[in-house]
Amino acid sequence: MTLRSQILVHKQALPDAEQALPGRATAVPVPAAHFVNGNSLQPPFPAHLQQAIFAMGCFWGAERRFWEQPGVWSTAVGYTGGHTPNPTYEEVCSGLTGHTEAVLVIFDPQKITYDALLKLFWESHNPTQGMRQGNDTGTQYRSAIYCLDDAQCAQARNSKARFQAELDKQGLGPITTEIGEMPPFYYAEAYHQQYLAKNPGGYCGLGGTGVCMPAV
Repeated sequence: MTLRSQILVHKQALPDAEQALPGRATAVPVPAAHFVNGNSLQPPFPAHLQQAIFAMGCFWGAERRFWEQPGVWSTAVGYTGGHTPNPTYEEVCSGLTGHTEAVLVIFDPQKITYDALLKLFWESHNPTQGMRQGNDTGTQYRSAIYCLDDAQCAQARNSKARFQAELDKQGLGPITTEIGEMPPFYYAEAYHQQYLAKNPGGYCGLGGTGVCMPAV
């Protein structure tokens, strides 16, 4: 099978480890500081902060939604949930890495709760669309929540059930969001980091269902 044929197949189907591109040992360089708030993009982070990873379509608009929240200390975009180490954007878009575009969120739990981040996640995109988000099609646009620990996973699954109940009331489909342990997170290239702050008129495909997460 040619590379082009593989790409067409894997736009809608995840590759296994043997099919995935080999990647590389060296990570792509990223800026030391967040373009908007000046905080660090990479660890080590201050000990009182927590981490979360969310995937909800094109990561440009998703990252902006999170960095705007009071209590979010830093954000970064990257690739996760696949097989290829240190992939490039072009490799992820080929569908041959298994990764989805994601946002790493570093937050202060005394100022914003994980439940508040989950509410933002569910309400800011359509989690029922499988391997796409709006007009963006491919495995790299699938919805996912990757959890730091068992407590986060439990909260994420509970919130999924509550949001599904609201979607059911509106006649919408089942949630396709992946929820699982936090896999390796590979930072995206520097130009992707805080993209919409650097390019205010840039593309943002983020759009929700109009359904609200009920209060706990």
